[in-house]
Amino acid sequence: MKKIALAYSGGLDTTVIVPWLKENYDCEVVAICGDVGQACDWVGLQKKAIASGASKLIVNDLKKEFVEETLWSLVKAGSLYEGRYLLGTAAARPLIAKALAETAMAEGCSAIAHGCTGKGNDQVRFEMGIKAFAPDMEIIAPWRIWDMGSREEEVAYLEARGIPVPFKKGDSYSRDDNLWHVSHEGLDLEDPMNEPILEGMLKMCVPPEKAPDAPEYVELQFEGGVPVAIDGVKMDGVSLVARLNVLGGKHGVGILDMVENRVVGMKSRGVYETPAGAIIMEAHQKLEQLCLDRKAMSFKATVAQRFAELMYEGEWYSPLMEAVNAFVDSTQKSVSGTVKLKLWKGSLACAGMSSPYSLYDHSLASFATGPLFDHHDATGFINLYSLPVKARGLMKARLASESAKAAAAAATVVDPKQSHGSGGSGLVAAKVAAAY
Repeated sequence: MKKIALAYSGGLDTTVIVPWLKENYDCEVVAICGDVGQACDWVGLQKKAIASGASKLIVNDLKKEFVEETLWSLVKAGSLYEGRYLLGTAAARPLIAKALAETAMAEGCSAIAHGCTGKGNDQVRFEMGIKAFAPDMEIIAPWRIWDMGSREEEVAYLEARGIPVPFKKGDSYSRDDNLWHVSHEGLDLEDPMNEPILEGMLKMCVPPEKAPDAPEYVELQFEGGVPVAIDGVKMDGVSLVARLNVLGGKHGVGILDMVENRVVGMKSRGVYETPAGAIIMEAHQKLEQLCLDRKAMSFKATVAQRFAELMYEGEWYSPLMEAVNAFVDSTQKSVSGTVKLKLWKGSLACAGMSSPYSLYDHSLASFATGPLFDHHDATGFINLYSLPVKARGLMKARLASESAKAAAAAATVVDPKQSHGSGGSGLVAAKVAAAY
C-alpha cells in the first residue's frame, strides 16, 4: 500500500486531510510533527492523529536546533519583515520541512502532503524546504485539489465521518505557535476596521492595560550577538527564550497588529505575540549601537532587510541566505555585553548598557574638550567633506554668470528703428542690470 507522510499539527486542516488522503489515494498516512516549542498535549495529539485515521504519529524534537540555528541567526541579523514582523512562523517552517522530508524518506513514504492553502505563505516555505532535501518526492497539497472551500465545509466533512472537530467553534482563529510566538488570523481580524479583541484572544501575553502597574527590569548578557544569560544566570537558548516569554507576557510586551504583504501577492492581517523576541531584539539592537561603527550599521541594516525577505519567502536553504548569514556572523564578533531593559505596560525602554567592545568614548561624546579631539580639526574635515558640494556650487555659479552675460549681450542688439534717442539706451541698460 502507498504510504504518504503528512505534515501534521492536529488543527482543522490536517485533521481533515488524514481521512481525505485515505479515501482518495487508498494509502497509509504517517503523521509527522515538528516540536518547535508549541503548547501541545503530545499524548492527546497522538490519540487525535490515530482517531482521524493515521497509522502513527512521529514527533521530531526540533527546539534546540530551532533556537540555536535559526532564531539566533535571526537575532544576529536584527531582521524584521516589513520593519515590524518578528518572523515567528517563517523562522520555524524551513526547519520543520527539512525534518519532514528526512523522516518521510526514512519511513519509505512516496509522497508528502501538507495542509497549507493556496493563498498562504507556508505552502512556499514547506515545499522549498522539501525540495531542498527530498527533490524527487511527490508533494500533495489538498487545498489546491479538493472541492472544499471553507472551514465550515471542513467541519461538515469531519462531522459526517464521526471525527471530532479539533477546536471550539467560538474560538476558531487560525493560529500558529512555537517557542518564539503565537499568531492569530481570521474571524473579526479580516476587517481592518475592527480593533483586535485581545481579551480572550491572547495566549502568551496579557493585554497591556492589564499588566502590573509597577515596571520590572531585566538584564540580558550577550556573547557574539547571542543572548546567554538573564540577570546574571547563564542558561541554554530554549530555557532563556521560555523564561523571557513568561516575563514579557506578564507585562504585555511584544503584541503586534499588522497588515503584511504575503509571498503570493495579497495582503493579510494578523495579531502576533512575541514577548521573548521583542525583548531580545530590542536589547540586541541597543548593544549594536555601542559596538558597531556607523558604516557597518548602515550596511547591515540593508542586509537585515534582505535577510527578512529571504526568511519570509522560505529561502532559508538558498546560497544567498548562506552568504548573508556569513556576513552577519562577521559583524557579531564584537557584539558582546549587557543590556538592561525596563518592561512596563507593553513597552520596552533601555535602562543601561555596557560592553568591553564599546566604541562609545566619554571624552569624545562629551561637550568638553578632551585629549582625543581638537575642535580645530573640524575645519579641515568639513572643508574636505564638503568639497563635492562646494565644487558643484562653483559650477552652478559659473553657469549662471555665463548665462547672464549671454542674455546681456543679446539685449544690446536692438532694432535700429528703435535705437534713436535716450529712451533706447536706457532700456538696454535696464535689461543688462536685470540680467545680473
